[in-house]
Amino acid sequence: MTTTPHHSTAAPASPYITRLNGRPAAAEELAPLAFAGYAHFTAIQVRDGRIRGLDLHLDRLRHASEELFGRALPDERIRELLRDALAAGPGDLSLKATVYSRDGEFTPADPAAALDLLVATAPPANGPEGPLSLAVVPYERPVAAIKHVGEIAKTYYPRQLAARGFDDVAFVDRVGRFSEASIWNLVFWDGETVVWPVAEMLRGTMMGTVRRGLTRLGVPQEDRTVTPADLPSLTGVAVLNSWTPGIAVHRVDTTEIPTPPEFLDALHRAHATEPPVSP
Repeated sequence: MTTTPHHSTAAPASPYITRLNGRPAAAEELAPLAFAGYAHFTAIQVRDGRIRGLDLHLDRLRHASEELFGRALPDERIRELLRDALAAGPGDLSLKATVYSRDGEFTPADPAAALDLLVATAPPANGPEGPLSLAVVPYERPVAAIKHVGEIAKTYYPRQLAARGFDDVAFVDRVGRFSEASIWNLVFWDGETVVWPVAEMLRGTMMGTVRRGLTRLGVPQEDRTVTPADLPSLTGVAVLNSWTPGIAVHRVDTTEIPTPPEFLDALHRAHATEPPVSP
């Protein structure tokens, strides 16, 4: 008698992980976080097992934890958990590290409550090619200096404006200053100088590495108030975040924007000067 070989139909194991405090996270542990808004995170692109601007990510997590919880996980503990996550996956990946307390929301702060670190990895990302068109939206992120979870505006407004032919949005504050975009920092070019907008915003880790790199390269840069009325006098606009040091913007509302290659080149060269390091 002959038998038919049995072929398994099980899906191959994913190379990406979700770990809570260094061990596999159980569904019942993640469920409360899905409905919580009192947490903060940093998003990292890892290449060849290394990270550019690691010190900026550690600073972000430490300062945000001190602000939200009155204390922070030691940097070395975070580095240990990052090393653990990177060892479990491929050399190139996206990583998100989220800090929260299982004490939950709507309760007085407990100075003795433990902080948890959830680390999740996913395929690497480089962002869209661009150039992009941005609609101007009056909006101010609450507690703007912290990269906190549960921000509906960063998805709501781009989806609303997509029907009008825009790729994304640029936020202006109550006095009309550009601050940031949905999930991006904004940066401008006046033909000679890289201009960073002055307003309340999340100062991204990519923004930090690019600024350091521009200083290394000797490229002029300054902080300046920028409003929609200033757009005709500018010769370049870009967005940047953990995915990329710069994607060109060709239109902001009805104003067409040049896309000079030297501007994007300066942003990318600046980021490339940042040495990648292992946690």
